[in-house]
Amino acid sequence: MSAVQLEGGFAHLSHDAAHAFRAALQAMARPGRIESVALARPPAPCSPAAGALILTLCDTTTPIHLAPSHDDAGLRAWIAFHTGAPLVAPEDAMFALGTWGALCPVDRFAIGTSAYPDRAATLIVEMDALEAKGAVLRGPGIKDRAALSLPEVAAFQDNRRRFPLGFDCYFTCGDRLAGLPRSTHVEG
Repeated sequence: MSAVQLEGGFAHLSHDAAHAFRAALQAMARPGRIESVALARPPAPCSPAAGALILTLCDTTTPIHLAPSHDDAGLRAWIAFHTGAPLVAPEDAMFALGTWGALCPVDRFAIGTSAYPDRAATLIVEMDALEAKGAVLRGPGIKDRAALSLPEVAAFQDNRRRFPLGFDCYFTCGDRLAGLPRSTHVEG
């Protein structure tokens, strides 16, 4: 293992993990809200925000799928060292990391069951840009409406129609992240 794989975790474990967890919760509770979290230094191609989510939300009981855009030996070793999370096929993943194009088709990921809707995957989508403009968002956690630069609209509209089933998403770019739960209505 190289120093990059051993390093790059949270410098102040409990403080940084608490900050990242709060940012993750705020982003998912308020769709379209962009949070900053630059506490992790994962190896490329993983962004600091995506790395912070992995460090905060994943452990030995949360299988992760790395899409081809992020399936890198250095990143695999970093995840193994810092979280112990098993790397799995898309259909077995609780979390998936990659660019939108590399994660598609998204119907490969778990959407939960009627008895257990919480057994759905959460996608961590790495973006080139993340801005509070573009698609219009409405629903729980949004006062009137919000906007977010999504990679497409149709897949999220289809996902909402399955509610309470469906996947949840985090979008990351550099040290920024935003959440999009399956309960959010997305308009083009």
